[in-house]
Amino acid sequence: MLSLTYFFSKIDYDQSETAINLQRHCDHNGLMFVDICIDNNKELLDKYGTKTPTVCIGPYVLHNPISETDLNVATQSALSRQERLEASGDEAYKKRVKNGVSINNLDRFSYFFSRFYVIILSLILSVFIALPFLAPVLEKNGHITSANIIYQVYRVVCHQLAFRSFFLFGEQAIYPRELANIDNLITYEEITNSTVIDLEFARDWVGDSILGFKVAICERDVAIYGSLALFGFIFQLSGKRIKQLPWYLWFIVALIPIALDGVSQIPSLSEGWPAWVPMRESTPFLRVLTGALFGAGTGWFMYPLMEESMKETRITLHRKFAIIKKINQTSKSVTDEATH
Repeated sequence: MLSLTYFFSKIDYDQSETAINLQRHCDHNGLMFVDICIDNNKELLDKYGTKTPTVCIGPYVLHNPISETDLNVATQSALSRQERLEASGDEAYKKRVKNGVSINNLDRFSYFFSRFYVIILSLILSVFIALPFLAPVLEKNGHITSANIIYQVYRVVCHQLAFRSFFLFGEQAIYPRELANIDNLITYEEITNSTVIDLEFARDWVGDSILGFKVAICERDVAIYGSLALFGFIFQLSGKRIKQLPWYLWFIVALIPIALDGVSQIPSLSEGWPAWVPMRESTPFLRVLTGALFGAGTGWFMYPLMEESMKETRITLHRKFAIIKKINQTSKSVTDEATH
């Protein structure tokens, strides 16, 4: 049976009379009447707060003010559409109808994920960034095999160059190259006793008990994933009300700095470049700064965009749950009447 969904607020003018008239309209046209109060639902308030009463009949939506003519046209259009689809034997339509009268596990998961996706993703990111710090802890305590598993797994997503990574339990937290020009720190060239940068060695070397053990992802990646996770928690605490960062600001603030800082280092990793090409090595501070800008900026751009999609999912499922509740109530009433 085709349903008419009536979204209303208790402060709507003549709300009770409107509901009675819509119920009569449904009885006359063979529609199921489903009424949903938006007052205690944030998503419904955001979408329909200034438009109630709102009526949905199939794919057709009518907002206040709703004339009798508009209601009749939408109803007949929805009924005609239903007849055409049923006559055509459209399998996709039959599947949608079948799914529309029952709540399945996918519905439950979709509703759960649409409500808690920010926390879920932020927790996953938190674990993702915590494991690289577990690797040096395991190394220090003699669990070399377990530490190596973490290093090998994260090697897929990060270069793991020692001179661009943090170290734990050693003399310094960083061992930058001489080219970075950071005073009062032991350089990577000094600890390796070589002016030639062997990239494979820099990737494979995890440190020792004196110099410390390497975190399994580089300084920039720590900042990217850490700031992305942090912004996710901030977005959740804000009630998901932070507005989306415009794409051009994301490009300027988040993408350009990390691209310039990263690309400008490439010539310093190999020989044979023309003399006019500048040789540059970024500092840990700039790597962390540009990584944090990229991570937080991407979260600021991405999470509000995702929220718009998730909000629509919650509204759609809320309507579906209300329709199924009405179907179950109707079925129970029919059963009770038959019993008596």
